[in-house]
Order: sequence, then C-alpha cells, then structure tokens
Amino acid sequence: MDKIMKWHERRATAQSPRQGDHRNPFQRDKARILHSAAFRRLQAKTQVLGVGMSDFYRTRLTHSLEVSQIGQGITAQLRSKYPQLCEQLQINEQLIEAICLAHDIGHPPYGHGGEVALHYKMHTHGGFEGNGQTFRIVSKLEPYTLEHGMNLSRRTILGLVKYPGFIGPLTNKAIISSQVAHRQVKADNWHPPKGLYACDSEVFDWLLAPLSMQDRDAFTQISVKQNEHSRTRFKSFDCSIMELADDIAYAIHDLEDAIVMGIVHRQQFETEVAKAIHQLEDFPLSGAIFGLTDKLFSHLHYERKDAIGALVNGFITSIEIVKREQEFEEPLLQYQACFPVVCAKALGLFKTFVFNRVIRKPDIQIIEYKGQQIVMELFEALQSDPTRLLPENTRQRWLDAAEADNGNRVISDYISGMTDGFASKLYSNLFLPKSASAPDSSMI
Repeated sequence: MDKIMKWHERRATAQSPRQGDHRNPFQRDKARILHSAAFRRLQAKTQVLGVGMSDFYRTRLTHSLEVSQIGQGITAQLRSKYPQLCEQLQINEQLIEAICLAHDIGHPPYGHGGEVALHYKMHTHGGFEGNGQTFRIVSKLEPYTLEHGMNLSRRTILGLVKYPGFIGPLTNKAIISSQVAHRQVKADNWHPPKGLYACDSEVFDWLLAPLSMQDRDAFTQISVKQNEHSRTRFKSFDCSIMELADDIAYAIHDLEDAIVMGIVHRQQFETEVAKAIHQLEDFPLSGAIFGLTDKLFSHLHYERKDAIGALVNGFITSIEIVKREQEFEEPLLQYQACFPVVCAKALGLFKTFVFNRVIRKPDIQIIEYKGQQIVMELFEALQSDPTRLLPENTRQRWLDAAEADNGNRVISDYISGMTDGFASKLYSNLFLPKSASAPDSSMI
C-alpha cells in the first residue's frame, strides 16, 4: 500500500483543502488537464490537416478526445480479460483518460513542421521534442501552481513519459547538419530524438523516486542506433495503453478525415491496405475487410461510421497484457499492453497508408514547411531582443532563466505554446508592413 500511495503523491503537497471533495487523485488530475490553457489551445493546433482548411476534420483537441475514448475502451477490455492482473496493477479509467487527454499538449503550432523548427533552433540549447515539452508543461509551466505546473500525481506523469531518457545522450551527432539558412532546413535532417530535456532532470528524479536503483537503471536504458538517433527501450504499463490508443486514433480516425476530404481514394486503399489485410492469417477482420472498404468509401455517412467503429473495435478487443522479458520489481514496468503480432502488422498497414498518402502529400508538406518557416522566424526575432518583444509575464521568466544561461528554453516554451493562428498573427505583426495590431499576449 505504501508503494501505491507513493504513485499518488504530488510534488507540492501544501494545497488548499476542498471540503467534501471525494474524488480520487486521477479524477483531480483529469480536471486539471481539462481546465488548463495548454489543453484548450489544442483546439487551434494542427493534427494532420492544417487548421482553418475546414471545420470538419480533426484538430489536436478532437484527436486527444478520441484517444481518451479509445483508452477507456482498452481499459474496459483489459479489465474483462485480466481481472486479477488489472487489480494488481490498480488500473484506473480516470487515470488512463487523464493521460490520453494530456498526451499531446506539448506539441507546438503547425504539427511536425513546428517541432522540426524548434529543434533546429534549440539543438545547441538542449533540443526540442513534443513529448518532452508535455512533461515540462505538466510539471513546470502550466500555472496551476507557482512552481510545479499542474502538480499531477506521480503515476499520471509516469504514464505521460513515452521516452524515459534525455535528448542529449539520444542524439546522433553525426546526422546533425551544419547551420544553414532557414529556407534550406530539411525536415528529415532535423527530426528530434524522442526524450526529455536535461533542464528537467530534477523532476524526472522525483518521478522515479519510488523505483529501486535496479529498476531505474533498466527503465532508462537506451538502444544505440547506427545512422539515426538512439531510442529509449521501455515505458510504463499505463503509457503503453495510451500509445496504443494514440496509434488507433491516428491510423483509423485520421484516415476518415482523409477519405471525406477526398485526399485518398478507394483504389489506393484497396491496393495498399485491404488486399494485404485480407491475406493476413488470424486477423479478426481479414475476411470482412472488403466489405468494410465498401462502407469506408460509401457516400452514406452512417455506413462510413459503422466501418470506422468496426475497425476500432477490432483493434481494441485484440489487445493483450504481456510480461516483459526484462525483469522489473515494479509491476507498472514489468507489464505492458500490446497488440498480437498480426494485429500490429494490420495497424501498421493503416499507419503507413496515412503517412504515405496523407502526411507526405505535397499539399500537406507545404503547410508544414510554411509553419516551419514561421516558427523559425519568430524564434530568431524573439531571441534577438527578448526584453523588448516578449510579453511581460514571459519576459520575467526569460530574465530569471537568462541568469542560468537558459533563456532560449523560455523562448521555446513561449512559441511552442502558441496556436497556429496566434503564431501566424504574430508573424504578420512582426514582418508584414500592413499589419498593425498586436496579438493578445496572454500566453505561457
């Protein structure tokens, strides 16, 4: 029980009591996430298609809501399949919901274009990565408390750490190109390693305090890669559920947007996905995939929704809990949720299709490139004269951080918190002669 309570702990313990508040720690965490400014800004941040192209398709906010719903579905399935093990792991629907809602709040404006831009500008100052920024927002930046961000429970934060390592050791220095002009920055050369920032190591140490040294050393192991960034090896059980929910939402729900917008066509889907899935043995939907394809590309909305529901359900119900080969004392690290091999292959076909036919589509890449340029120009402008151009609250943070030679991190925090529209308006006001009004500065 003592170990369980340690996962419920928060960094700041002296908070105002709430008379009659009977919520569990994870219900409180969910409320803090839902009511945060960082979460609200997801409504105006790009998911796959650029914000403003249509009012139909998904933004980061609606994507996060869908991930949360799928995460709850996975949790219910696992409770049914593994009741004793789920009791041992103390799996909790509100916990999974909170983790899924918060998983993308660190992503900057303009999707991966913004992430590439910020990592390019920050690569000599600790780097930038969306998941690392999520960790920073919930633990430091979101002003629910003075110094500890949302002050979430330890277990919720652990569930948000997809990559328990620091960007520096994970970076392959050989693939970092020399400094070039902004318009010459190639995204493929500047995708960041997946990890946390060294300046947040104190919070990470607190997070892992309940673990034995043996578990901590194993949990933070990395796999060294040749000609690419190294990668962390492990994540917690709760995080594995969130990641599966995220993958399903990306592969299936984002595909729906692409179909409705006419970005992908039936013949492409049949050739690259349906036929390959039909040939997969032991996949529950192999025999039904051509019928589902008919419904996916039907002009009748309810038929498409029925197909989407069937696909999501097929993946959710296949998920298993497995014990890792690596020995851990902590059950939250010893077990993970995962797909059977054949289901992972099937979902991989969907993900690859969305990536090749949607994400890599020139029209989408032009939007990302434009956002990439906007973010780099904003960073350079704010970096040139922070005390002049930063809003008052951020300016004071920059002055405090500059004493520790960490001022660029504050600029990165500020830009990454912007919505697509805010970044575009600030760019116009800084660089376009006809723009006269200053945007609202009530940012991080």
